[in-house]
Amino acid sequence: MKKTVFHLLLSLISVFVLLSGTVQAQSDSIVPYQEGLHYFEIEGAPARNDQPMELVELFSYLCTHCNTFEPYINSWAQRKADSVKFRRIPVVFGRAAWELYARGYVTANMMGLGDEAHAAMMDKIWKEKSVMRTMEELSEFYSRFGVTAEAFQGTSKSFAVDAKMRKDQRLAQTFGIRGTPALVVNAKYRITGNAAVPSYDVMLDVVDYLIERETIERLESAALESETEELEAELSAEAQLETPEETEGR
Repeated sequence: MKKTVFHLLLSLISVFVLLSGTVQAQSDSIVPYQEGLHYFEIEGAPARNDQPMELVELFSYLCTHCNTFEPYINSWAQRKADSVKFRRIPVVFGRAAWELYARGYVTANMMGLGDEAHAAMMDKIWKEKSVMRTMEELSEFYSRFGVTAEAFQGTSKSFAVDAKMRKDQRLAQTFGIRGTPALVVNAKYRITGNAAVPSYDVMLDVVDYLIERETIERLESAALESETEELEAELSAEAQLETPEETEGR
């Protein structure tokens, strides 16, 4: 029995060392992007190991850089893995005009208006140079996508939209967002443009790097957990098969 336990524990240690060696090998290799330079870990980020991988774009319709970023993020969303979720959060930053458009976006999403309405809103503002300043105007705009202006305006004042707005702005604060566009991977890493991330292509390359790294870490964690459970089960089975004579002889 003692030899069996020893060998099982040795196997567990071997698995741990193997996985640790994989991580060490990765850390010793050339890392294309560095924390604190190309991306930033979000302090107090909640673990999401049991949830799908996710990319969040924080934006505003009234942000010219967000409009420029649109074709880049749309192209990325089309090529991303099906297992990776993508969603947008409209930020406000205490600006009344940004709050109006953020409420419009949240209302549109809640009413099931999709990417077509989102793209049309960007074009309305930046291609047609038409800025709407009231919810009535926004409601008329969104009525082109299968809802009535009255229903849209009523939903925009609902408790559900108010609650979603508050939740989104709290998330933006938690993520440490101070400008747009900004990207957050798995509620854990923040990527924004800076001297080290000089283009939108680089921003999205950092996203791909972080998603790949998070995926590898999840697989390693799952493998170690599975191996540990198997070894614990074997130990438990061995203990149950132990004879009375073996117990008395200790």
